[in-house]
Amino acid sequence: MSDKPSNNVYWATNIRIVTVCLIIWALVSFGFGIVLRPLLSGISVGGTDLGFWFAQQGSILVFLALIFFYAFRMNRLDREHGVDEE
Repeated sequence: MSDKPSNNVYWATNIRIVTVCLIIWALVSFGFGIVLRPLLSGISVGGTDLGFWFAQQGSILVFLALIFFYAFRMNRLDREHGVDEE
């Protein structure tokens, strides 16, 4: 990874992936769990309303899914740019 254009593309893609993950995480944890909770209260999931489920369990599960997505996507990006671990 010695050429500068490749470095710029790599880091721009990395920052884009991080930004998307943070937006999804904020939307699910803050948006669905707090701000939109009154709108989601009529939908029942597992004996409780959907807003409460997002606040208690959904945001944690989405966070874990984002961790695995980030690891998968960064491994693929590393391979594309020749900086992967062998």
